[in-house]
Amino acid sequence: MIIDTKFLGKTEIKEEDILTFEQGLLGLKDVTRFVLQPIDEDLPLAILQSVENKEIGFVIAYPFAFKEDYSFDLSEEDYEQLQIEKIEDVLTYTIVTMKETFKESTMNLLAPLVINMEKKFGKQVVLQDNKSYPLRYPMQILEGSAE
Repeated sequence: MIIDTKFLGKTEIKEEDILTFEQGLLGLKDVTRFVLQPIDEDLPLAILQSVENKEIGFVIAYPFAFKEDYSFDLSEEDYEQLQIEKIEDVLTYTIVTMKETFKESTMNLLAPLVINMEKKFGKQVVLQDNKSYPLRYPMQILEGSAE
């Protein structure tokens, strides 16, 4: 199927690649079907694009590339909603707020996206630890990079 996207124009996707966020995302409760689109294999970034509305697309980041000690626990309710059977099936991303330069860009560690890639269910989880995990964490240089 062909969809219009915010960043990549018309793109072909497979029905089986569609992720369902039953509760939507924060501020977008009615938008529930998304697809992950890679940006570059060498970057820990991707695009989460709405299948239903081409104007709704987010740059997302693999947070562990920027903050190695990032961790949080999921509730039993989260496990049930995401139908998690094996933790290896789960990927975590954070929504990025892109600024003029990459160094000025931030990611939202307070409300990560947790995705069961096997079952194709996702959920935005709001964490309670806003001191350790800010809403606007600077991306800057990747931890462990040569710079």
